[in-house]
Amino acid sequence: MINRTKIKQSDLWYVIGLITTDGNLSIDGRHINITSKDVEHLEIVKKALGINNKITMKTRGHHIEKIYGFLQFGDVAFYKYLMTIGLMPKKSLILSSIKVPRQHFNHFLRGVIDGDGNIHRWIHPQNKGEQWELRIYSASPLFINWLYSETCKIFNVRGIIVTNKTRAMYVVKFGKMAARVVLKGCYTNGYIALERKYILAKSCISSYKGWSRSVTIGH
Repeated sequence: MINRTKIKQSDLWYVIGLITTDGNLSIDGRHINITSKDVEHLEIVKKALGINNKITMKTRGHHIEKIYGFLQFGDVAFYKYLMTIGLMPKKSLILSSIKVPRQHFNHFLRGVIDGDGNIHRWIHPQNKGEQWELRIYSASPLFINWLYSETCKIFNVRGIIVTNKTRAMYVVKFGKMAARVVLKGCYTNGYIALERKYILAKSCISSYKGWSRSVTIGH
């Protein structure tokens, strides 16, 4: 069983962010599942939670070539706790706000980004300047609006929410300066993070030289 009092709060809220995006609660009222193509990262999550459950490999969707790591663990008390803060089975379309303590929101958001976020870099075709964007995806409009509002308030930034009608997804977008502020607040040394996104986040954070001020961040 998971003892929440013995888990580092930064790790706990990171994992909750990961469950919110790349995980789900089984309808049996007991099991919590996390899926990731980064199996080594699931091993880190196991260690943080203090569990030794086996990671299995499964295909996802109709693409048999896409094989993912699957971590499942049973804990009725932890399951009930997740329900009290806003998670539920079959959450994809109905997820709303999550009761995250303000002091741990950055850890929760890092888990969300590692789960359903994208940190993208490209070179502007006209001015050849380096561009960055942070995107977070969700099928739930209630959740994406809450997440956007909390992120803007806590990090004093602005972005936009767009609808991807093709994928039936809602997307939060932060441009390069706002993205840098958010990523700097989330991806700090010494905390759990998905390595490939940690590397991208650090590249964005260190690539601000020459950037002008922007209305997307507070002054």
